[in-house]
This record gives sequence, C-alpha cells and structure tokens, in this order.
Amino acid sequence: MKKIIAYSLTALSLALVLTACGGQTDSGSASSGTDAGNATSTADSGSDEGDLAGSTLYVYNWGEYIDEDVIDQFEDETGIEVVYDLFETNEEMYPVIEAGGVTYDVVCPSDYMIQKMIENNMLQEIDFDQVPNFDQIDPAYVEMSQAFDPDNRYSVPYCWGTVGILYNTSRIEELGVEPPTRWADLWDERLADEILMQDSVRDAFMVALKKDGYSMNSADEAELQQAKQDLIDQKPLVQAYVIDQVRDKMIGGEAAVGVIYSGEMLYIQEEVADLGLDYELEYVIPEEGTNLWIDSWVIPANAQNKAGAEAWINFLCRPEIAKQNFEYITYPTPNKGAFDLLDEELQNNKAVFPDIDSLDNSEVYEYLGEDVDTLYNELWKEVKSN
Repeated sequence: MKKIIAYSLTALSLALVLTACGGQTDSGSASSGTDAGNATSTADSGSDEGDLAGSTLYVYNWGEYIDEDVIDQFEDETGIEVVYDLFETNEEMYPVIEAGGVTYDVVCPSDYMIQKMIENNMLQEIDFDQVPNFDQIDPAYVEMSQAFDPDNRYSVPYCWGTVGILYNTSRIEELGVEPPTRWADLWDERLADEILMQDSVRDAFMVALKKDGYSMNSADEAELQQAKQDLIDQKPLVQAYVIDQVRDKMIGGEAAVGVIYSGEMLYIQEEVADLGLDYELEYVIPEEGTNLWIDSWVIPANAQNKAGAEAWINFLCRPEIAKQNFEYITYPTPNKGAFDLLDEELQNNKAVFPDIDSLDNSEVYEYLGEDVDTLYNELWKEVKSN
C-alpha cells in the first residue's frame, strides 16, 4: 500500500498547512443551505475529461478500499492527479468534511452518514449526465439507497454487504455448541471468551436490538436501555471488541465466533484454502435479520473539482473497473455489469452475494438525529465502562 500511504501523507501535509494558515480561503469555503446543491467548482461539470487534464482530485476513502492500479489507470486516462486520503470510520470522516480543513472532492461514506450529510447541507447533487455509467448499477441497490438518499440525487453505490456471524466449525463442535443461526446464540455461556464483537456503537446495538426483535434504527429509549443491558450481560463472554481484527483472529483460530462484514468472506475462504487449515470458517446471516449496508460515493458541498469527482465516479462504475476493484477488495459490487463478468461459481457464492429478497427483517441504517445519536453514544459508554 505504498502509494496509498504516500497519498495519505500528502493530504495530511496539506491539512497541516491549511490549519497553520487559519483554515480555508473564501474560494474554498463550504456552500450551505439551499446553495449546497449548486456549489461551484474549478471545472465545469459539463466539461470533457480532456479539459480536466492537469487538475487535482482530492479523494477520501476507507483503507484498502480500492485497487491501487485503478487510481493509476484513472490518472493515465484523464490526466487528473489524484490525492488519496484514508479514514477508518464514518465518525472519523464526518468532522473532517464538516470542518473543511482539507477540501475533498469525492468521499465514500456509509448509508446513515450520507443521510446525515444531506440533512446538514454538506453534499451537492451529482450531475448524472456526467455519470452515464450509473446505468450499470443494479436498480435494486438504487432503490435500497432511497432509505438514506430519497431521490437518489447525492450518491452512487460503490460496495454493499451484510453483517453476520463467522464461526469456526471445529471449535464450535469442541465446545458442544450448535452452529449459530441467531444473534441470541452470542449470549450462550458456553462461548465464554470465544466471542469477537464489533467495536462500533451502531453495529453492537444492532446485534442486541435485533436479538430482542426491535428495529436496528430504534429511537425508543426503553428498547435501547434493554439493548444496553443485554450488551453488558454479554461482556463476560466477549473476548474482545475489535473491527478489522475479527478476520485475522478467526483465521488464526483465536475465537469460536465473531461478528463480521460479509465482504471479508471471499478473502477468508481463500486464506483457509491456501493455509490448509484443519477447520472451516462458515458465515451465517442470523434469522432475526441484520444490517444491509451500502457505501456510496458523494460530492461534498465545498468540492473544488466537481467535474473531476463525476469523472471519478463514472470511471469506477465502468464494469471492468468495478470487477477489478471487487477482485481486490472482495466486498460485493452493486455493479450489474461487473457481476455479469464474474465466473458462475463466484456469482453463486451466497456468503459473498446473498439473495437480497431472502434477507427478511434486514434494514439499512438510518441517521436518527443528534439527540438519538447522543443517547446511543452515552449508552455505549456505559457498556464499555462496565
């Protein structure tokens, strides 16, 4: 990841320079209110890609969430220089965009955070005439996006997936436990010190809320208090609250079960085969339902190269590029053209590409407002401190 690290340091240096200079200049200030959808850019959004040669595009994305060669190909084809910076969580990304210390042109948040950014006038509308490859996105994911972008004006789906339980078949058998099928199975006392939970307030509460038969978007304080107590009761069984480490700990045989994102499954399956492990790792979507998530590209209201951002999004929607990205990051692609290019065995891998229609009781995260966010965070602090 040398190139990504170099880009990250470049953007960090820029942030320090801007901070030292007292923030942004007037030309880089964020648009607000009703002007957000009409924010100006240094390049006309109707310009040909050739007109963008020599311009710079500031991209903000999750770590290891793009094939580095795709960045090179985009630069070679368009003549646009990409400055690429990384974030680890939506909650880390949001205040950076809000503050505007570094003006990013295109960002890849998750569903509920996109809704929050829309409601706070932090995004501008995408000119879909400049993103003709948008027609490669499967309509099912465009419709799903309406949960957080009601009129599909601000976002283009990039990756999607589910959250489920990964379990070690041999270790489960040794413990005398049946393979998990429900979130409630993560409260089985026989799994003491064998459970890996996500170190994420929404994901942790999703597990408990779904276990109790509630919506993962619940704003009901009584339901949230119950979920909090369930998580506190579960803590003696939990080996660790982690994020990316679930994958490696499970491959290393360090735990029996872990809450994980479905996008890790292709990598896990390949690693288990390559390492010749004497146990299997299986993935299940709990029957109570789960989070059906989408990460999408958006353009901040203060973007300085909107045309470049739209060229970037259009490039990533090209089927062969979307396929190349999928093969690198292994998270499911919503691009129907790319899906059609995959071999049949991969298309039929239900751990990677589950049937959406069969995901009963599954939901997309919604932004619940500042007051409810505060309540979630306060209750999460209680869980972690007990």
